[in-house]
Amino acid sequence: MIATTESAPAAGGRHALVFGATGFIGRHLVLALGRAGVRVSTANRSAASHRRLARWLAEHGHGEPPADLRADFTAPLPLADDGCGDVTEVYNCAGAYRFGMAADEARRANVDGVRAVVAFAARLPRLRRLVHVSGYRVGGQDPAVWSAERRRAAYRALGPYEASKAEADALFQAEAARLGVPWTIVNPSSVIGDSGTGESDQYLGLAATVRDVWQGALPAVPGNARTFVPVVAVDHLARFMALLPQDEEAEGTAYWLLDDATPALPDLLRLVAEHYRVGAPRVRIPVSLVRRLPRWLTKADPETLTFLSEDRYPTASASAFEARHGLAVPDTAATIRRWADHLAAHRFGDAPAAGRRFTAPGGFRTFELGEPGAPTVVLPGLPVNADTWAPVVAALGNARAVDLPGLGMSAGGRGDWAAWLAALVDETGARHLVGHAIGAAAAVEAAAARPGAVDRLTLVAPFFLQARATNVTGGHRYLRRASPKALAERLTGTAAHAAALESSAADLRRGTAAEAARLLTAAARPGWRTDLRAALRRYPGPVHVIAGSDDPPAADLMAAFPQVTVTIIEGAGGHPQLTHPDGVARAVRAAAPGPLAGGAARGHDGR
Repeated sequence: MIATTESAPAAGGRHALVFGATGFIGRHLVLALGRAGVRVSTANRSAASHRRLARWLAEHGHGEPPADLRADFTAPLPLADDGCGDVTEVYNCAGAYRFGMAADEARRANVDGVRAVVAFAARLPRLRRLVHVSGYRVGGQDPAVWSAERRRAAYRALGPYEASKAEADALFQAEAARLGVPWTIVNPSSVIGDSGTGESDQYLGLAATVRDVWQGALPAVPGNARTFVPVVAVDHLARFMALLPQDEEAEGTAYWLLDDATPALPDLLRLVAEHYRVGAPRVRIPVSLVRRLPRWLTKADPETLTFLSEDRYPTASASAFEARHGLAVPDTAATIRRWADHLAAHRFGDAPAAGRRFTAPGGFRTFELGEPGAPTVVLPGLPVNADTWAPVVAALGNARAVDLPGLGMSAGGRGDWAAWLAALVDETGARHLVGHAIGAAAAVEAAAARPGAVDRLTLVAPFFLQARATNVTGGHRYLRRASPKALAERLTGTAAHAAALESSAADLRRGTAAEAARLLTAAARPGWRTDLRAALRRYPGPVHVIAGSDDPPAADLMAAFPQVTVTIIEGAGGHPQLTHPDGVARAVRAAAPGPLAGGAARGHDGR
């Protein structure tokens, strides 16, 4: 066991030990305990896992990291007793939340782990409470050690995950009673994101269904109009748990923590679909039929089907506890929307980096990444999205990239440009517009409409300053079906950048291909190109054009813009952010004022 830090004296002499602190619930519990002034120690399998936890806590405003105690869940006692003599409360958030496990694996994680935690807690001289996280579908088991026959029947009927949680619930009560350990059980429903931010990094269960809604891959809702999959916000669950050891009435009690007002599953998915502005599935398919259909067709894990039930749960005691402690329940519909936003913004785990969010300039649902409110704003080209500019945005600092209306993950279309661009400038403080290809057109239109508000333009591969229009990406049908490899070869001449285009290909498949094709057609029209050049000539601020040596602006057209600074990136084509991101970032910084200053740059950057 290793204790790494000493914390300030805890409120009321409380010292909490958290098992499973690096998990979704555990992290938020440590955060809630810290905010309540409780000294916290965490049981971790490795120093690396503790460092990850400490980093996450620091990012969420938690000051001193919790003490790091080394845990071994393969041993009869997961921790040594050293340094735990003043622990007043133990929280068991450990276990495996995963479908498809073998029975032995599930039992080791969810049953043997519980046995070890209860045995350890029984040795603590100052223990006031042991709090165990069970589950809303498995809670309320009779306290007993299961027989082999009962175990076989349960694991066959429920599947290893749910059966192991039910067995653990029964074992926990039996062992706590045998050893004289004061206990409380929390039976949370589907735990979704933070009620304020929507933050969640858990993508199983209901989150996987929300992903299918986002991708338009849910043709039918399993269950019926009364199917009930209740939810609870993770921060509310954590605050609830942090209060339990102080409440004498909570000893020996199991609490079902969920919102009885959660919409029935079809209504919940309709709420999400309306928020995403996608079509909601209208067809319903009975669970009994889903069980009989082949898994390759339904895409449903058999272990998840037991959660599709009309059952209701005994929530009165939890409601009374919340009222007794003045614990307000967050608005569930608002929490669901924020959670759905966070899931989509992070592409359901495929893009875990921070700084990704949906905003609403002018009321238009808009995806952006980077620094919120940064004055430098990148407007991506076609057929790519803001994600392809993430390396450049990170290198610039104090910058962000936004998907244009109807492209990437933003809602709307070409007809919304005027109102959206005005709001982007006036409401969000966009002052330096970096427009790429079709984004360069948007930047010029914004500057023409708000010349006094847009301080600077950087145009990357502006199509209207090229000799002739080219459509290198094909039409709607091609864009909708194009693989990342095919896009990379078309845009850069090599498949080496396919990974960077996976999200762009996914967005095109999800439904932006039609808008992209319309804009590509519009970009080829001489009238629009002429109008953009005229608007650019009228713009009074500094303009910097960045282009690749393989896709340069036309010399005769550029002769009409002697005030424009030009940087050519050697070896680049029409998408230098993919092939030469560092060169693009240097070029943007070189001509940008203020904190991005470096003075005006004219010439070549081949790196």
